[in-house]
Parts: sequence; structure tokens; C-alpha cells
Amino acid sequence: MKFVIITHVNHIKSSNHYFGYAPYVREMNIWLKYVNEVIVVGPFLNGNPAIIDIPYSHSKIDFRKIPDFNFMSFKNNIVSFFKLPIIFWEIFWAMKEADHIHLRCPGNVGLIGCLVQMLFPRKIKTAKYAGNWDSKSNQPWTYKLQKKILNSSFLTRNMKVLAYGDWENQSNNIKSFFTATYSESEKLLPNKTDLKNLIEFVFVGTLVAGKNPMYAIRLVEQFIKENKNAILNLFGEGSERIALEEYIRKNNLENYIFLNGNQNKETIKKAYQKSHFVILPSKSEGWPKAIAEGMFWGCIPIATKISCVPFMLDYGNRGILLEMDLEKDVSQIENIISNRECFLSMSKLAASWSQQYTTEIFELEIKKLLLE
Repeated sequence: MKFVIITHVNHIKSSNHYFGYAPYVREMNIWLKYVNEVIVVGPFLNGNPAIIDIPYSHSKIDFRKIPDFNFMSFKNNIVSFFKLPIIFWEIFWAMKEADHIHLRCPGNVGLIGCLVQMLFPRKIKTAKYAGNWDSKSNQPWTYKLQKKILNSSFLTRNMKVLAYGDWENQSNNIKSFFTATYSESEKLLPNKTDLKNLIEFVFVGTLVAGKNPMYAIRLVEQFIKENKNAILNLFGEGSERIALEEYIRKNNLENYIFLNGNQNKETIKKAYQKSHFVILPSKSEGWPKAIAEGMFWGCIPIATKISCVPFMLDYGNRGILLEMDLEKDVSQIENIISNRECFLSMSKLAASWSQQYTTEIFELEIKKLLLE
């Protein structure tokens, strides 16, 4: 089987291997176990892999470079206009050679892939829509267009679209799905330390306005002001880092709030294992990986009511759904901190739910999609 991936993920070549963002590549390596040849169409960067990059695991990868592009400014619109024919051309010829076409959405490259795949109605196709599938959510028009095309069984034939959550008005193309990070062998009953000595919070995600790391800091700051022994570890990099550093410095939080940058999977895993709460006050998510991962290790999730998050948290029974009102949200967390039995019960419920979604189960579902 010749498997073609159309992706917006940036790639770097090192030691004759192609590297990309670890969570994406880790997932794709599961798909690639069941294919003979791989064509990857995506952006390429010069440089060295970062700590959060890992290589594809396949002996026969044909990488086809396309220029990165966006429509974020007038200048970029003009430049992108001249890049589009090259991108369409590369995607078209890759799809023409494919036995199975796989799109990674949403994204600018995914949008072009959605358009070009209509020229190949008989080819077997899958798409992973990693964003919020909720049609009522506020999203860029390019995301809405991708969802409209993918959801249409007229425009998109022979396609299984993997989307997070169950939503109304879904076509037969759409298959509710999940993602996984940890294996069956890693399952453990949560055994969290006493909250009386130290309350540990963790945030894992890009430090950008959309992930709202500042709200996570302000939330934990309230407990510090109340003289509770609380700390917050943030993992990730992004455009908000300087503003976060400045806020931490101005408010004398250096001994309580720690910006750890990008770290590898094992470091993040250890952080979850010793933390009591995982926070993600994000404005938009698909399946928030950080929340599912933290829950796997018994962290009580604290997250916004977006996408399939209410389902993941059982509408508040195995986590805290943020109101984005500091006073109300602090009160919700305090109620759990002050009741150890409640904390332990919710921690076990969180772990029990997340541990259903292991890499073995994920691989079994992927294998079915490729071989059915």
C-alpha cells in the first residue's frame, strides 16, 4: 500500500531521517506500521530538530517539500497566491500515486488537500480533524470550509473523517475518534500525595493567547495569596513567554510559578505523575491531549467547556469545568482541596476514564481503518 500524508506540520531532515512535532509523528508511526510505502507532502525547514521533534519510523519515505504559507496579512496573501499553484501541483501528483490518501486537518495545507481530494472520488481516504468539530463554535472561515467539505458525502467520497466527540448533523463520513499517548503496561492506580503539604498544578501546551496560560498562572496565584503551599509548572514555548515572565517577576511568583520550556515525553510524564491538577483554560481544542494525559496519571483536570471537554470530564463529575471567572473557579478548586475523599474519588474517576484510551486500543482502531 502506498500511503500519502498531506500535512501542515513542519519537517526537518537530520541523519537521513525526517523529524516533526512529536505527538503528530508518534501517531503517524502507528499508521505507518501497516503500509509499504509513504509519501509525505508538507513544509520543510532547515535546521536541527528540537527536543519536541521525533523521526518517522519507516524505511521507505518519499518526502515532497511544499512552501509554508498563510493568509495572516496582506503581504502574506500576495506571496501565498504565487505559492498555491506549486502546492496544488505537488498534492495532486502525490494523490494520483496513492493507494490511500490521509489528510491532516484543520490547517492551510489540509484545506488544499480537501479541495484536491475531490478529484479522486474512487481512492480510499482518511482525514484526522484534530480541531474542534463543534459547528456552533467560533472558528476561522478556512476551518469551517474544511469541515463542510469533509462532512459532505457528495464532495468527499470514500472518506472516513476522524473527529473528536459526537455531534449533530454528521454524515456517514464522520467517525467519532480519540487519541492516545500511553500504553496498557503503563496503567497504574493513582496514588497522589497529601494536599496539605503541597498542591501541584501543571500546564502543558504552547504558550500562546489561545491556550491562555496567563489564566492558569492567575488561578494558582490566588492560592499563593491565601498562603497555601501551591506551585504551577508550565511546559511549552510560545509568543506569550515574555509576558508571562514579566508577570511572574512583577508579582514575586518566582518561587511558585516555573516556566520549564519544551520538554520530552518522559519529563512531562513525571510532571503529571507528581501533580494533583492539570490546567488548560484554552479557547479552542479538539481532543486536548494534555488533559487526557494528565487524567491518565490521576491529575484532576481543570479545563474550559469547549469541544468534547465536557464529555471527557463527565460534565464535572471527573474534573472541573472552568467558568472563566476567577472567584468562581478558585471556589470550585477549593471545594476539592478541602475534601480529601472528594479529591481521591475524582482522581480515580479521571484515571479510570483516560486509561480506556491506550496506544494498543488506538492502534487496533487504526489497523481496522487501513485494512477494512
